[in-house]
Amino acid sequence: FQMRLLVGSLLLVSSVFSAEFDDSLARNFFMPLSAAAYSDTPQQCLDREMAGAKISKQVTVKCDYFRDKCSGFTFVDEERKIIGLSFRGSNNPAQMIIEIQESGFEKKVDFKDGGKVSKYFNEAFMDLWDGGLGADLSYLIMTYHDYDLWITGHSLGGALASLSSAHIVSLDWYDQDRIYLYTFGQPRVGDQDYANVHDSFVKTAFRVVHDRDLVAHSPPEFEKFVHHKYEVFYPNNMKEGDSYTVCSEQEDKKCSDKYTFETSISDHDKYYGKEVSKFGKNGCK
Repeated sequence: FQMRLLVGSLLLVSSVFSAEFDDSLARNFFMPLSAAAYSDTPQQCLDREMAGAKISKQVTVKCDYFRDKCSGFTFVDEERKIIGLSFRGSNNPAQMIIEIQESGFEKKVDFKDGGKVSKYFNEAFMDLWDGGLGADLSYLIMTYHDYDLWITGHSLGGALASLSSAHIVSLDWYDQDRIYLYTFGQPRVGDQDYANVHDSFVKTAFRVVHDRDLVAHSPPEFEKFVHHKYEVFYPNNMKEGDSYTVCSEQEDKKCSDKYTFETSISDHDKYYGKEVSKFGKNGCK
């Protein structure tokens, strides 16, 4: 009975979803959706955490010379009137090293919708988009045009989610007021121009950061990478009821940008008490 009450209350919150950050939505919906992208069978996570939602299409591509994989999926939830995109994060430390190398030590590339971004992020996103995610999302938008559009991802997946949200707005595919971007442990994606473009395009965008998360500080600012807003900063273990700060500046010293060297990979791995990649690969058990 208590579980039914919880589900009912979350459905009610979802039905009146606003531009304000919502801890319950991030914790109980967006984070599990981002975790699901780590699985080759993400429907298992959706069945456990978002009953009724169905995978529409999953696309997986090789995204670097070590043959690491990037992946994402589209989904539809007719009960809650949501369509969405979720992107997988880095699979292993080697992939993360390549991301850092191609982001911090190679020239940024032009992003077709404005600004310059990491070469690695741009190529991974375009390969997934052109590999079928874009076409399937277009179909979902035409079919469910009055639904909200949710976009999410953890780590590398957060960067790809960022690019996808800006691209969708640039294409004028969807009402900006119906797009909701929640990412977890997202790296910096591009330069100041890209951050400004993203801020002007995507009205409801929250980068959730767990305390000293290392990846939220990469690529470094001295390489002229800049975060877009808004950051939601949890300086704790992210337990139910723990406090958080919403920072409205692109790089705000009241949030994670106050850390320079005292960063942590364990804070990157764990959000809301779950090791995100393992949680997803285990079917969100």
